[in-house]
Amino acid sequence: MRKPIISKVKKAVIKVGSSVLAHSDGSLSLDIFEEIAQEVHKLRSKNIEIVIVSSGAIALGMRKLKLKNKPEEISMKQAIAACGQNSLIGQYEQAFSKYDINVAQILVTHAGLSDRKRFLNARKTVLTLLEMGVVPIVNENDTVAIEEIMIGDNDNLAASVTTLIEADLLVMLTDIEGLYSKDPRHNHDAELISTIDEISEEIIKNAGDTLGSTTAGGMKTKIEAAAKAAAFGVPTVIASGRCQGELSRVFEGGDAGTLILPSEKSLKGRKHWIAFTLKPSGKLIIDKGAVNALTSSGKSLLPSGIKDVKGEFGVGEAVSCVDESGSEVARGLTSYGSGDIKKIAGLKTSQIESVLGYKYSDEVIHRDDLAIMTK
Repeated sequence: MRKPIISKVKKAVIKVGSSVLAHSDGSLSLDIFEEIAQEVHKLRSKNIEIVIVSSGAIALGMRKLKLKNKPEEISMKQAIAACGQNSLIGQYEQAFSKYDINVAQILVTHAGLSDRKRFLNARKTVLTLLEMGVVPIVNENDTVAIEEIMIGDNDNLAASVTTLIEADLLVMLTDIEGLYSKDPRHNHDAELISTIDEISEEIIKNAGDTLGSTTAGGMKTKIEAAAKAAAFGVPTVIASGRCQGELSRVFEGGDAGTLILPSEKSLKGRKHWIAFTLKPSGKLIIDKGAVNALTSSGKSLLPSGIKDVKGEFGVGEAVSCVDESGSEVARGLTSYGSGDIKKIAGLKTSQIESVLGYKYSDEVIHRDDLAIMTK
């Protein structure tokens, strides 16, 4: 099953976790950088382009500042990341230089990715670097991001980069062999799951959070990232970054780690960006008729189908559309602000102008600006 999928890969994102690059005591695992450089060199010789999303800045910063535990305060994390970021890119430069490969540091923020023009400009920059034979090393710009708009973990950042460059595969390297039926650190009968056809609620529930002192994610965030990639039509492999030659096995189509297959129906381009890059500023509670119109008929959201409005947001902002039980149905960009939607909720389109004194459009969210979130 794997070889036909992997054989089509021409562009891939490899996410490297802090738990791979640094030991539990914060000391750097230098041989891992060498291993990654060697494996990427092999892949490039097969005409496979690679972008690396790398954690490790905070771990290296903690080591530099002789800190044992990661602080909770955002400002402290940002300061530590600033201290560690140059060391991180320095290690990659040193490792890749042995193969005459240049690397480039790219620091992104959620604000940058959520602006469509900046998103497309970032894509152009990364693709240009790949054309030049440079390996981009991507990380969140922790030193300037504020908590409310932080991407928060590099697993989800890796999924965003996968869609950004329209990659064919996402590989997430961690400190265990893949996704298990149970947490293998506490259950001796845990079994490695080779392939996941669809990410179910049970799989999400069983995925554990982080246990490390220097990490920001866990298996749960990896599953979330894989779900985003799957929705874009891209498979994901979660594998061990500490097992020598594992990347070669992954790209040879071997039985390495856990393969998560893409969704049969995928969102592309702008609609995937709306669904998974933007953060909703509010919610629209919609009735059964509207749910059916959006999910089964591919219609726009009209004011008549809106029952209630939650949150404050302006024109063009992303909102979540949920049914009356609270389950998310869709996400989209609104044609009206929250205040005006409250006034026209439940009304016919012919009544919009008389109530508001103007009318931008008949639709509260046009179908071109709407991404369906249900299966």
